[in-house]
Amino acid sequence: MTDEQAGPVRVGLIGYGFSGKTFHAPLIASVAGLELRAVSSSDAHKVQADFPGMTVHADPHALIAAEDIDLVVIATPNETHAPLARAAIAAGKHVVIDKPFTLDLDEARGLIALAEDRDVLLSVFHNRRWDSDFLTVRAAIDAGIVGNVTHFESHFDRFRPDVRDRWRERSGPGSGVWYDLGPHLVDQALLLFGLPDTVQASIATQRPGAMTDDWAHVVLSYGERRVILQASMLVAGGVDRFTVHGTAGSMTKHCADRQEAQLLSGMRPGDANWGEDPDPLVIHAADGQREQRALPGDQRHYYRGIAAAVREAAKNPVAPIEALAVMAVVEAAFLSANTGTTTALALTDRERDAAARALSSATVQI
Repeated sequence: MTDEQAGPVRVGLIGYGFSGKTFHAPLIASVAGLELRAVSSSDAHKVQADFPGMTVHADPHALIAAEDIDLVVIATPNETHAPLARAAIAAGKHVVIDKPFTLDLDEARGLIALAEDRDVLLSVFHNRRWDSDFLTVRAAIDAGIVGNVTHFESHFDRFRPDVRDRWRERSGPGSGVWYDLGPHLVDQALLLFGLPDTVQASIATQRPGAMTDDWAHVVLSYGERRVILQASMLVAGGVDRFTVHGTAGSMTKHCADRQEAQLLSGMRPGDANWGEDPDPLVIHAADGQREQRALPGDQRHYYRGIAAAVREAAKNPVAPIEALAVMAVVEAAFLSANTGTTTALALTDRERDAAARALSSATVQI
């Protein structure tokens, strides 16, 4: 049976909060080969305001059980990722989980084993692989513009001094800035440099009234190379998104990718200027300073890859072993911060080898 005869991959989205509404639904709706068939949400009016006539299930398990759903996308609070994914995989559905993959390595390993047993696709939504800022910096590193990288700094900083009443900022499993933004920072670092030797972290709660962590500083060591990952909710004015120093010079990328801001403004993926980034890469070398135009970003590539992978026409755009490696670093950072020690990744030799191979061969279309 051809892909045309098979028809589009029929998608059910669980969760229509910030991530589901802002990212998943519009990206899925914009990709040929995918059809958003149903949404699970407690607010049917909110969903149908964006997608008139959309089937809305109040109970996520009703969506999972629906016979006309091939792929279940989970965009719910972090502590629900693993149980919902287990239910969907057990029902024979392909599954995409919003980051973080799970709350810990054991949950992630269990899902991987179950997906392999049921022979279904399991993937994690590491959409920031297709951001303009990261694509631009990665291409420059690959081109050897700064030589051998000795210092890499990646910031996901915001200025939100007022604590908001939402699950990400309440005390509880899976809340806090490191679970929220850390997986993005870690995934990008692993794509560039592979698995680190050790992790050293400091994680804090800084804002008055904050109930969970809102500041994280994590250092990944690769021999003498240092990779610094920083996330904060108290940075006004912003700092460089990326700073890279190497044996042949340095470079900075100041502004972050614009796709989230574009989506929030009402722009749809594929509209004119979608993913365009006017902020250049600034390169400092022995012969002076120059600017290089930023590459455009396009997070649709993730879901294009999912559509192809479900039809077995391409590999999974984010393989489970890659997401497991991200979780190993996230977990190591929490352990380091809690114990005040430098920590190694809690991966088996087999997992380490598989992750290293997957990360070294991971491709990011542009």
